[in-house]
Amino acid sequence: MTYSGAVKVGGPADVHELPDLMISKVAVGPMDNNAYLLRCRATGEQLLIDAANDAETLLTLIGDDGIASVVTTHQHGDHWQALAAVVAATGARTYAGRADAEGIPVPTDVPVDDGDTIRVGRVELTARHLVGHTPGSIALVYDDPHGHAHVFTGDCLFPGGVGNTRNDPAAFASLLGDVETKIFGTLSDETWVYPGHGSDTTLGAERPHLGEWRARGW
Repeated sequence: MTYSGAVKVGGPADVHELPDLMISKVAVGPMDNNAYLLRCRATGEQLLIDAANDAETLLTLIGDDGIASVVTTHQHGDHWQALAAVVAATGARTYAGRADAEGIPVPTDVPVDDGDTIRVGRVELTARHLVGHTPGSIALVYDDPHGHAHVFTGDCLFPGGVGNTRNDPAAFASLLGDVETKIFGTLSDETWVYPGHGSDTTLGAERPHLGEWRARGW
């Protein structure tokens, strides 16, 4: 089956099958948040990105194998509504950007800094600290040894632009600068982008518009 990344609240997950990693995307909650379940194909270990809402749906997706870890991409409330319930049910370790940890009401077991490695089984994800949407937002990069990279961007990068910086020019400049340097500046056009809401994209589809984003200021 072909992965499209098109999901809707109440609908089934869409599964992206890579040689070493399975990525299941589901939409939850009133703000159509995306949550991503990553499963190492060699070990079966699982990691959830953003326990955003609807713990029942997320726990059904996780299944009987449970999860080892939950990563919260940033401190905004729509990205952690189900975190307490998921952690209580699974005993998962919690990860979040160091500067956002205090804004998340579930304790962060592992504060994350730029360049840190987060593992799910034999698969390694690299954290990238992107400042602007929140002080401690992180993206997670999976550099697939069998192909192009995959990046989970939370609310820092979407089709058509970077995340909301609330009409703060300094925050916008910081976020766009970090996204340009740490994401577009290090990853190829084939890189698949999995955002915190809505449809997926690729860096190649977005790269020609970076100048337009900077000029418009959002």
